[in-house]
Amino acid sequence: MRTYRTTLKSSESPWARLVSDLLSPPVVWLLLGTAIAIKFADTRSQALLWIAIYAVLIFVLPVSYIAWNVHRGKITDIHMKERRQRFGPFAFSIACSAIGWLVLRLMNTPEMVSAFALFSLLQLAVLAIITLVWQISIHAMSITGAVVAIGAIFGVPQALVVIPLVPLVGAARIKLHRHTPAQVVAGTILGGILPAVLFAILMLSTPF
Repeated sequence: MRTYRTTLKSSESPWARLVSDLLSPPVVWLLLGTAIAIKFADTRSQALLWIAIYAVLIFVLPVSYIAWNVHRGKITDIHMKERRQRFGPFAFSIACSAIGWLVLRLMNTPEMVSAFALFSLLQLAVLAIITLVWQISIHAMSITGAVVAIGAIFGVPQALVVIPLVPLVGAARIKLHRHTPAQVVAGTILGGILPAVLFAILMLSTPF
């Protein structure tokens, strides 16, 4: 196992690995959740509370679960290269996102704040179903979903600033041989459709 990991790391592109790590789904969701909390909170303490909930349930616990399984040798690395290795982490992350959404709803947070937790939950559920038969790109799906969410919540100009991250992440995943171009394109398309539909429904039903 140690020899395999050493060979794998030595053959990887440094820029692609850096992009994959810095723009991994948990990091992207945490950063976006933080920005949403700051935008909609009435006070700093309120924003910090919402950010803490996002951080623990959407980032810390899922990443810790994956890291623990990497340490145990159950998962190859934190990006879960093997499709069969993704089922446990998906189930755990779905449970965490569901708890986060429920907690935020019970706290009577603004609709968009709890909607982000719902968005994470829906993405994970769809990914889990697809992963049963195909290894779609989680990275591509998450970064594209984040760009759409930024456009819906913060405005189109802000989304245009970050949209170059979509092809950058896709290129990194292909460069690392973690996904085929088809898997990256599918993740990008699905990552754009899901939040677009969700935020369209929210904006039609709730004034912001």
